[in-house]
Amino acid sequence: MSNTRRQFMLGSAVAAASVSKVAMAALPEPVIQTRPDTMDPLVPDTGRPYNPVVTLNGWTLPWRMHNGVKEFHLVAEPVVREMTPGFKARLWGYNGQSPGPTIEVVEGDRVRIFVTNRLPERTSMHWHGQRLPNGMDGVSGLTQPAIEPGKTFVYEFVARRPGTFMYHPHADEMTQMAMGMMGFWVTHPKAKHPLIDAADRDFCILLNAYDIEPGAATPKVMTMLDFNLWTFNSRIFPGISPMVVRRGDRVRIRVGNLTMTNHPMHIHGHEFTVTGTDGGPTPRAARWPEVTTDIAVGQMRQLEFIADEEGDWSFHCHKSHHTMNAMGHDVPTMIGVDHRDVVKKITQVVPDYMAMGDRGMADMADMQMPIPENTARMMGGDGPFGSLEMGGMFTVVKVRRDQKVGDYRDPGWYRHPAGTQAYEWTGALAEPARAPMPKASATPSPEVEVQVRKPMDHSGHAGH
Repeated sequence: MSNTRRQFMLGSAVAAASVSKVAMAALPEPVIQTRPDTMDPLVPDTGRPYNPVVTLNGWTLPWRMHNGVKEFHLVAEPVVREMTPGFKARLWGYNGQSPGPTIEVVEGDRVRIFVTNRLPERTSMHWHGQRLPNGMDGVSGLTQPAIEPGKTFVYEFVARRPGTFMYHPHADEMTQMAMGMMGFWVTHPKAKHPLIDAADRDFCILLNAYDIEPGAATPKVMTMLDFNLWTFNSRIFPGISPMVVRRGDRVRIRVGNLTMTNHPMHIHGHEFTVTGTDGGPTPRAARWPEVTTDIAVGQMRQLEFIADEEGDWSFHCHKSHHTMNAMGHDVPTMIGVDHRDVVKKITQVVPDYMAMGDRGMADMADMQMPIPENTARMMGGDGPFGSLEMGGMFTVVKVRRDQKVGDYRDPGWYRHPAGTQAYEWTGALAEPARAPMPKASATPSPEVEVQVRKPMDHSGHAGH
């Protein structure tokens, strides 16, 4: 038993007077996460065994057994989350991190969760998707009084059905969820289940989004749609860990969406099936192969596949703006605009001025222009062959034949066998087929006249 687990299991004599009369025993000591690394799975050493999950750039909350009840302690509090190296955000979360730690239990477990409020305002805790007594549902004002600052409430119920769930406040949601208050809950089946296959690798990803001005650290809580940071577990690429698996493993990826929009999640190199939702396991007759599935707001999906193709395979949201960081939304499109003369004049006054966007946005990944402190670059990830030109909701599934069972260490970049990689062609090429040009109008519009008078040259600039 690790020192952390031993200390947690022993707990400390913290007064529980502000807890309900259900919990007369001492509170379990809260375990606080201080690192952004992906933690190894928490293998159960008491109670019924199960194959534990791995939360990307997160961790699983330890518990203590008290008279046959699994007890957890969540602390709602301000946290600092390193979203990617060099960029930290001031968020609200649980036990030192956003999202909070994943809670893992077994179907049929009686669980008791102590929730302590160290926020500057009242809160509550909703157990998203759970079947439980109405008074434990966590909607402040409806099913319980709110948890005032400095107070602790206790929730107790039986984990009645296996599946993937979430937890989040049901008090001032606009603020508290925009600040990062959310977490995962996984209930494992108590026995072999006809609709739930054993997985070799089981990952958890919670989708959340933030609007943080460049140079700032605190999210704007009034934003409805124009977020500029789209995250996996409050991390942005390149700060997101890869999912490391062995070739031949059955891989399960549990994805929950607590953003303000839907996300079509897409995998490269494999096909998956949706084996479960927040409503429970999917009937086998209702499953079909996909490479992309849309996850709406408030939904959870379990994606499963056999990792039978070696390599470094992308896994990301297929909304292109969701795989970028710190984007501005009011930037005009400058593609095809010839502003060389303007640049000459501006550089006489501002020598470091650089024109951007006239050839697309890929150059942004290579530019080393000064940016405000504590700001992530828009496309900051590098791969073995240069810039990946990705950010936000993007990571890599690394499939290796020699990865050991239970080993989640990053094996580095994949080395392609000879003859299996795209390469530059320098030989002769036949003339490519092209779509037929439309016939010219007898009275061309002014826009057409401009295009005729200023054709584009091969550099992408308008000619003279």
